[in-house]
Amino acid sequence: MAYQVAQQHGSITALAPVKGSPLSVGSGFTGVGFRHGQFYGAMDPFIMVDHYTMTAPTFGAHPHAGLSAVTVLFEDTEGKFNNRDSLGNDFDINPGDLYWLNAGSGAVHDEAPREGATIHGLQVFVNLPGRMKHQAPSSLHVKREDMPTLNGPGYRVRLVLGRSNGVETDAASVWPATILDGFADKTSLFEHRIQTGFNAWIYSVEGDIEFHVRGEWFTLHQGESSAIDGAEGEALTIRGKSSSSSHFAVLSGETINENFVQYGPFAMSTQQEIDEVVARYNAGELGSLV
Repeated sequence: MAYQVAQQHGSITALAPVKGSPLSVGSGFTGVGFRHGQFYGAMDPFIMVDHYTMTAPTFGAHPHAGLSAVTVLFEDTEGKFNNRDSLGNDFDINPGDLYWLNAGSGAVHDEAPREGATIHGLQVFVNLPGRMKHQAPSSLHVKREDMPTLNGPGYRVRLVLGRSNGVETDAASVWPATILDGFADKTSLFEHRIQTGFNAWIYSVEGDIEFHVRGEWFTLHQGESSAIDGAEGEALTIRGKSSSSSHFAVLSGETINENFVQYGPFAMSTQQEIDEVVARYNAGELGSLV
């Protein structure tokens, strides 16, 4: 599917808005999804993002390798999200929390709502460079209460991970990334400076937003996203389009700029490596849940 390039200014390319593809699995999972191929490489290092609501166990135990599977829960999540993985973790993720599973050479994972819960958030696949795809898996759990909040006229933004406006989270991911979860109305001029060598992906979760980069304003309607590539310390400014707050998310990560092959929950450097990790999973070598 082809998407038109809206503007191009030197090393910055702002893509035309991309609308998420509808997702539905079973009776307990709905949402919209975005894939890296829709953004001409400007989504790197992010492979996919799903914005979802989950009310019942859906996927069961499943493998990952060569990437990080990242869960960002929005604050309006109701109830708890149980996480289990082959690293020995078995605990609940609460509203507003982040869980980053760095699958590395391979891990098995399952997340399921506790009874009566309504889980609302983002599921993100973050690529790993080839040199990290065969390292041992690891995990990171960041609680809502440990995330700084950036407040200003017309906006409130959670710094879920990384750094923005001179503030940095205590937690750090295995691959450099910043995640922002914010609310802004039309009076807001929230500014985030994209780090040099990072791409940025902007998403309108609820309501409409406008963002400004390199002298141009762009509009995102609810359920639409755009990506900005080749950032050289560029300022990204975001505001809502009405007097009520719009909900948005920004993902920014250091670019990898390597070819990779994705096969479902695996992302490896070559097809041979994909075949090898599939064989290892089928042989039970990626571990099991506790």
